[in-house]
Amino acid sequence: MAQALKKLLQIRCLLLSIFAASIGGTFQYGFNLTIINAPTIFIQNFLNETWTERYGMHLESWAITLLWSFIVVAYAIGGLVGSLIAGPMAIKLGRKGSLLSSNIFVLIGALLMVLSRTVKSFELIIIGRFFSGINSGVGMNINPMYLGESAPKEIRGLVALSFAPFTAAGLVLGQTIGLREILGSEELWPLLLGSCAVPALIQLITLPWCPESPRYLLIDRGNKDMCMKALRRLHGKANLTTEMDEMLEEQMALQGQKAKRLWDLFRDHSVKQQLIITFVLGSAMQLCGNDATYTYAAYVFRAAGIPSENIQYVTIGTGCCEFTTSLTSNLFIDRIGRRVLLMGGYSLMVGCGILFTISLTLQDKIIWMPYLSMACIFASILSFGIGPAGVTGVIPMEIFDQTARPAAYTINGSLLWINLIVVVMAFPFIVEGLGSFCYVPFLSISFLTALFIGFFLPETKGKTLLEISQEFHRHNFKAQVE
Repeated sequence: MAQALKKLLQIRCLLLSIFAASIGGTFQYGFNLTIINAPTIFIQNFLNETWTERYGMHLESWAITLLWSFIVVAYAIGGLVGSLIAGPMAIKLGRKGSLLSSNIFVLIGALLMVLSRTVKSFELIIIGRFFSGINSGVGMNINPMYLGESAPKEIRGLVALSFAPFTAAGLVLGQTIGLREILGSEELWPLLLGSCAVPALIQLITLPWCPESPRYLLIDRGNKDMCMKALRRLHGKANLTTEMDEMLEEQMALQGQKAKRLWDLFRDHSVKQQLIITFVLGSAMQLCGNDATYTYAAYVFRAAGIPSENIQYVTIGTGCCEFTTSLTSNLFIDRIGRRVLLMGGYSLMVGCGILFTISLTLQDKIIWMPYLSMACIFASILSFGIGPAGVTGVIPMEIFDQTARPAAYTINGSLLWINLIVVVMAFPFIVEGLGSFCYVPFLSISFLTALFIGFFLPETKGKTLLEISQEFHRHNFKAQVE
């Protein structure tokens, strides 16, 4: 016990960095994804009232749905913009500087959303959600990059994956404060939407006390002294010879190379396999349908036969499921490995999807089938939390070198948000068109992704970042060597 406490004290700066980076990083993604669900009816009423007051006519139901879709999708479009600017920000401002700077977007967005009802402008909600999305887009890319570059090799997976429980915690807190009894009421919904300012303020207070990424300081900035200071604070060791030698070796291997731009990656044959892996995993994370469950939780649970008045309480359980499994996988990633967690997560989602389809088909014939449907949703989210939820964000950090990593995360993040837009827009139509077979497209993608991981994703557990880069280099130029 005393030894464990001593170890925690040695890495207290690393623990603070994990909290400070994640609370304003991936936590914001989960939080903003779910706080919009509870006040749906109140915001739709606000849309109609504002339109009537301006133009003297009520909105048709389809027009309300369209405007509501703009509010939902604005967040994802902002996220896409955030992903596109995250790479250049990471190079120019550093990992820590990028996280701090991106808070200006969410603070502007929060202010606009809080003022929307006062000034009777639903457009401010759309713009506010867009700005919040930019912050989340930056955070989803920079957060895992910063943590992965700051972690000791032996616990790199645990540290890099620690953003995943924060994402899930954001989901749960967004669902919880959205309850009617807290901020999800007709009077308080503007405060609910503006509450995303709180995590931003916490990060602005805590992150300045943390060091910049050691790898960024040495390889990108060439500042060995600052790198050593950062390493001492983060790793809590007096002797840092091994860590420093590893980074100096990586610096030597990348000597003379500048940070790659987005289009440079597509012309670079040395990252061919890494790009394919990034495209598949970055797309599958949304196309497996998990986040659609959060965005349109009411559609899913209503289809499963859950009474409308109980849906908001049931949805909190979905976030708790993902939090539980993401925390568990965080503890075991450096023992089990990335590949097993990803493959196992997607494989279990396939099984859950099949059972969910069967239960939806039979729910009108067997009285207890709606409960099986709900259990399948929870089980699917648990499976997603085992690997895909977090490990997907760790992989680009490990398989790309320092010069390619920012651009790689731009691609990974852009795929996440583009596919989120597609799924969010298409999901209600999929539910309406396919009925009880609405999860068949998602389980099919999960099945294909599990196969791809089994055949093409190498294990990176226990390897240095330079060793991983050299392994991929040999594979990409295998034909030339032969």
